[in-house]
Amino acid sequence: MEFLFAAWLGKPVWMWTAFLGLVVFLLAFDLGVLNKKDKELGVSESLWLSAFYIAIAMVFGAYIWWAFETGRLVTEDGMHAGIAFFTGYFIEKSLSIDNVFVISLIFTYFAIPRAYQYRALVWGILAVIVLRGIMIAVGAALVQEYSWVLYIFGAFLIATGIKMLVVPESDPDVSKNPVVRFLRKHMRVTDKMHGQRFFVREADPTTGKLVLWATPLFLALVVINIADLIFAVDSVPAIFAITTDTFIVYTANIMAILGLRALYFALAAMVHRFHYLKYALAIVLIFIGAKIFWNQIFGKFPPELSLGITLALIAGGVFYSLWKTRNDKHAPTPAE
Repeated sequence: MEFLFAAWLGKPVWMWTAFLGLVVFLLAFDLGVLNKKDKELGVSESLWLSAFYIAIAMVFGAYIWWAFETGRLVTEDGMHAGIAFFTGYFIEKSLSIDNVFVISLIFTYFAIPRAYQYRALVWGILAVIVLRGIMIAVGAALVQEYSWVLYIFGAFLIATGIKMLVVPESDPDVSKNPVVRFLRKHMRVTDKMHGQRFFVREADPTTGKLVLWATPLFLALVVINIADLIFAVDSVPAIFAITTDTFIVYTANIMAILGLRALYFALAAMVHRFHYLKYALAIVLIFIGAKIFWNQIFGKFPPELSLGITLALIAGGVFYSLWKTRNDKHAPTPAE
């Protein structure tokens, strides 16, 4: 059992195993108990399920905070583990709201019934766990080997924030997505759904032999995970700008994504109400990016103040958006 106490990416193996075990348990409980049968997830159920995941994240974050305060957990960069986790968690959660609209467009393009959408999102978590892990591991290796990479992250975050402030939003055209074109060209894809199945065996129209076909649900799953990787290009550097501790970066990312999948159906119905959150997030990215340069010129920026400013900006963006759009009529989203 000595290998469980061996260090891997700065933390004992047992710590990584325990976290991944928690995630697998939550997904198994979600798919095997809460949503054993395919059904349309209502807004109320979506909110309750999301509250459950948020509560789990808060308890996990509280444990991280306690473990750091008692000396049981030490971060690689000396950053307060609890503050870093919650800052990263809230930034990732907020940045992911834009991802909701893109997901709804993907489901609409592939004509995925609402009864199968949640199952596709939950299965997608498995891919996210691996893909985000790879991105974060590469990022951690770069930062450890070349500390100046943090300046690139900072400059990138500032540039991204400015772009979000000045460049008008445009709806992506899923039909022109190169991944969609590649998959349709190189895979057999059925024209209709086959329940919750990602692959089916059907006769080849040319040979008459039974061959494997991908369903639209599989294509939607692939494209959604590609979209998640694109969004991770913003969120991963943002958390590395807060802390370079790989465990905190990874757990904050995954915890935020777990809850977002559950919240999808509630957010998809009112995503148009969060229009002004974009500007608050842009300022957050600029602030986080600028903090890297501040730390080198003036000394370490107080982490408690950083968390407070981040939460204030995000909360301000949410409340201002809801207030500004309070008289707007419900505009159906593509997922409806």
